Amino acid sequence: MTVRSAPAWVRGAGLCLLALVVLAPAFAWASGAVGYAEPLEHAAAATGAADDAGTTIPGLLPDYSVPGLGPSLGTLVSAVVGTALTLGVAVAAGRLLEE
Repeated sequence: MTVRSAPAWVRGAGLCLLALVVLAPAFAWASGAVGYAEPLEHAAAATGAADDAGTTIPGLLPDYSVPGLGPSLGTLVSAVVGTALTLGVAVAAGRLLEE
């Protein structure tokens, strides 16, 4: 069995993903520092829909964090898990389409 090396664009994309994952805690800190909220949350508050909102299905990583970990470490773990899951699904779909 021969091992083939990844094309240059794959290595570049992997490095870009790694950089974004490592920077995720900084993005989380910055969004908290400026008081950023999702636009849908603003719309829900403006229409009064936020008052009646409730969680029906708890998320795997609520608010991009991991319960029990600090905000920076939780965001980093969330970024690693989310990126790995997304990349895994994309690679699997690509291999299915390649056949």
